[in-house]
Amino acid sequence: MFVVDLIFDCYQDTTLEAAEKAIISLVNALRFNGQIIGEEFPTVLKDGYFITRVMCPEQDSLHPLYHSPFVKKSLDKLNDIGLLQPKTKVIGQDIHANGADTCSEPNSYILYTTYVHTCSPLYCGDDFMPIPLYKIPAIANGDYKALIKWQEDWQACDQIQINGATRCEFAAINELADIKSDLYRRGQTLRKRIEFLTKKPVYYYLYRVGGLDKASEQQRQCPSCNGDWKLAEAWFGIFDFKCDKCGLVSNISWDHQ
Repeated sequence: MFVVDLIFDCYQDTTLEAAEKAIISLVNALRFNGQIIGEEFPTVLKDGYFITRVMCPEQDSLHPLYHSPFVKKSLDKLNDIGLLQPKTKVIGQDIHANGADTCSEPNSYILYTTYVHTCSPLYCGDDFMPIPLYKIPAIANGDYKALIKWQEDWQACDQIQINGATRCEFAAINELADIKSDLYRRGQTLRKRIEFLTKKPVYYYLYRVGGLDKASEQQRQCPSCNGDWKLAEAWFGIFDFKCDKCGLVSNISWDHQ
């Protein structure tokens, strides 16, 4: 990912409150369109102009070609309160962050995330690299807000169960690992929508922890159709199970790896 500064010049008098509101509106629109990643975007006022630092999946993520209707509307609102549309300055590539997929036509996709991942939750099924969301058709209402909100909830549950410090741990694991959970239901709806839009297979990662032992884990059937889904070799070294019928991938319990 790339660190980028958005520089907002004033062309007429404005107020700090109005400028802040307009910049936040644009940042949210860009985030829900997958053009910027993360949740914290520091903004400073310097010498009469504003600078907002963001993280982008690619060096050209902020190109107008990728703008959603909401991004375009937010850009227009900047002019209404006396700000010019932002200039972009690429600071450089973040050495600690994930890269982005470069496949022109992935053969399949995987919905996958964890609490430590700051990137797109949609991965390429060819090289397991995160795909910038604006590279696929908008999921609903012109952007990817529903998918990003699902990712936030998945990561929140993952953080709770990893910490293991409260009784919420078990409810969080249930959301991640049970096909009857609300999180799973939402994720499957998104998976099917992406599959419909891209005309490519899309798989949903079903978290797995617990279980009796490794031998019994290897004998598990698909929890949705009860079919065989054990792979001869783990897919990308992570997914030990894959069900093409149900669009599911999973792992041998992390307790018995």
